[in-house]
Amino acid sequence: MRTMFGFHRNTLAMAIALACAATFQLHAHPARGADHAMTAAAQDTHAATATVAKKPSKKNALDLSKVVVTGSPVATTEMNSSISVSTFGADQIQSSGAQNAADLLRNIPGIRAESSGGAGNANISVRGLPVASGGSKFVQFQVDGMPVFEFGDTAFATPDTFLRTDYNIDHVEVVRGGSSSVFASNAPGAIVNFITKDGSNPGGTIGVTTGLGGYDDQRLDFDYGNALSNDTRFHFGGFVQHGQGQKSTDYTSSSGGQLMGNITHDIDGGFLRLNLQYTNTHDPVYLPVPVLISGSNGNPHVGSIPGFSVQDGVLQSPYFTSDTALNASGQPMHTNIRNGYTSKVKAIGGEGKFTLGNDWTLHERFRIASNSGSFVGPYPANVGTAAALAQSIGGTGATLAYASGAMAGQRIANPAALAGNGLASETILFNVSLPNMDNATNNITLSRDFDTGNGPATLQLGYYHSQQDIVQDWHWNTYLQTVQGRDSALLDVYNAGGQPLTSNGLVAYGEPLFGNCCTRYYHVKYKMDAPYLSLTWQPGRWRFDGGLRFDHINARGHYAAANQTAAVDVNGDGVIQAPEQSVPVYGIGSTLPVNYTKSHLEYSFGANYSLSSDLALFARASSGARFNADRLLFGGGINTDGSVAQGVGVNVVKQYEGGVKWTTEHTSLFVTGFMARTQEQNQDVTSHTQQLISRQYHSRGVEFEGSFNYGHFSLMGGATYTHSRIVSDAITPADVGNVPQRQANWIYQLTPSYERGSLNVGATLIGTTKSYASDPNGLVMPSYTQVNAYASYDINDRMTVSLNVDNLFNSIGLTEIDQSPQSVTASGINTARSILGRTIYATWQYHL
Repeated sequence: MRTMFGFHRNTLAMAIALACAATFQLHAHPARGADHAMTAAAQDTHAATATVAKKPSKKNALDLSKVVVTGSPVATTEMNSSISVSTFGADQIQSSGAQNAADLLRNIPGIRAESSGGAGNANISVRGLPVASGGSKFVQFQVDGMPVFEFGDTAFATPDTFLRTDYNIDHVEVVRGGSSSVFASNAPGAIVNFITKDGSNPGGTIGVTTGLGGYDDQRLDFDYGNALSNDTRFHFGGFVQHGQGQKSTDYTSSSGGQLMGNITHDIDGGFLRLNLQYTNTHDPVYLPVPVLISGSNGNPHVGSIPGFSVQDGVLQSPYFTSDTALNASGQPMHTNIRNGYTSKVKAIGGEGKFTLGNDWTLHERFRIASNSGSFVGPYPANVGTAAALAQSIGGTGATLAYASGAMAGQRIANPAALAGNGLASETILFNVSLPNMDNATNNITLSRDFDTGNGPATLQLGYYHSQQDIVQDWHWNTYLQTVQGRDSALLDVYNAGGQPLTSNGLVAYGEPLFGNCCTRYYHVKYKMDAPYLSLTWQPGRWRFDGGLRFDHINARGHYAAANQTAAVDVNGDGVIQAPEQSVPVYGIGSTLPVNYTKSHLEYSFGANYSLSSDLALFARASSGARFNADRLLFGGGINTDGSVAQGVGVNVVKQYEGGVKWTTEHTSLFVTGFMARTQEQNQDVTSHTQQLISRQYHSRGVEFEGSFNYGHFSLMGGATYTHSRIVSDAITPADVGNVPQRQANWIYQLTPSYERGSLNVGATLIGTTKSYASDPNGLVMPSYTQVNAYASYDINDRMTVSLNVDNLFNSIGLTEIDQSPQSVTASGINTARSILGRTIYATWQYHL
């Protein structure tokens, strides 16, 4: 791993100590009894939950007696907490049909997850907090309580791309708003904590999944855990995948796998744990595609272009697999487009809990990850008739020829009949190398339990430190290709004199359509430090808690953008071809510094009152912050000397929430009202104008989460109403009063299931009402409902077979509109991204 491991000497020392303790099983006397179990649960993210069922349980799915540990100084039940928290078990993950982290979050009330990008790159928001550009800006993804990345919206490197769900996951805890401002940095919206198994429950599972009905994907999952001795236990697992992914690319675009494991050693009054992760995967990138949108702005009709399905079509093709560009050093760089998302993680983590005496407890956790990869995907920047695009490139009299595929070299006599639709796409290849996205985090807490004479209390003092590297090399090029959902061919353009103006489908090095914005280089290190404290007091039926956190960021590094063009023989053939006559290059003055520090104080105060063991009320007020990172660069708000203003570098989110929790033997209900005011400084790099954003939002609403079970039938669901508006805008004041883009009034989830004997059948309905495609509030994205169905059957005590059908009715559900997001075009041609089409897959499991 790289030089980031200069992190902290005490962290490395801790790593070595934990490794030695786990490996050699240091001699200690483990505590026994209920008191030890409850103390361990309060500190150990693994031990605080129930065991995982092999399939959905008959018990109340929304179990408010579940113990949760995320966003809280002590383990407590959902009923007794003063936060909005949801848990999702491994059994629910399997039956939901979730194939990635974003898919899973669509089942959580208050969370709006656009899981249309495939294995990663999802846009995720919570309770009306905006998705102005991409990623999950106000949400933090964690593994066992430690961040995957420090920032949720790093361009082309979102945390969900480097976090793969598999059989290692015991359950997921999602804290929305509230205490996330105190117990995590850069997470005022939500904490999503993926908690892994630790071997406390002996056994494991082997699962084989294969796609059916044209879905070419195969995956082997496995996990196993057990005790090594009375004091030591282990768990490991992973997966291997191979295929084309959820859309047909006609080449292997999904490959690689993951291996995770941990070993835990109990000591007197605590434990030591070592965690390891190795991930190396390739998955296809799903970006917007050509689509037909007709009708009116307020009532559009969405359909597929002939020969190109909006649900299943891709611009990836076996005839478009390689790219050559200049990297930041000016050297030719060859890319295999088939790699798509490349995610590589080598991580080591550790955790230790130590009882110090006099009711003091020390809890240390760290995670050090070497992250790297790439993002390569075709983006249709301009879709139109092939003849018109040929003339825009080659002038009057320009002609076309196939540059790849079975008819490579043949002239196209009738462009109007090309591919059955007469269309072509000027495609920008989003090509970003991620050589160093390393992340190192350390969190240490010192807590004390004491009796106030009027109920127990807990004081916790903590200190968090992280380092996040962002090193990226952007080298985008522009191509011309046919609009075909499978096996698209590249096109060459010739002028009226017969001279080629393209080269093997390459129109230009760079992206003239975007003003050659995106030949870029980042090399920045961000350091976060945050002391924090919290106090919890439980007098009688009341539970009060509050906390403060002081976040401080130090950003150092540099960034560069190509600021001129030159004639360069990029492909090295000794000839300056037409696209090589104007290649974006880095000239004098192209490199600028990053040099700023910022601080902010956050707080969160809440109360919970138990009217009875089955009914409770809660309320909370919070102020959190998100420290901006790479989105500030390249005109996003940073000054030329590397400094940033306070309001630019730090976006504040103030939130208020309150609600009621009610449970019976068969029914549970969790209702939360919320209000938030959010600052936003951002940059949308996929906009043709490189849109800058500097505004404030106000949102209010209510979220419902409930479950009902009786006999063999159970029902779980949720719904969220959000009223969100732009209340100020420094750049586009005309947008004030508008609804933020992609923000629906209602989102909802519903999961009915029926279990009888060895058979379990059910479905998940996920939907949204209409929303606007852009902030000017012109073109509407229609409402939709996606239905995922499943059935499983226990052959015997050890073997289970199951069938899942995602998007059963093959619904179209747009999550973004790009080429013309403000209005329906005269031709109806546009570009958009939809939820994925119907996929069917079967799984065989053997329980060890």
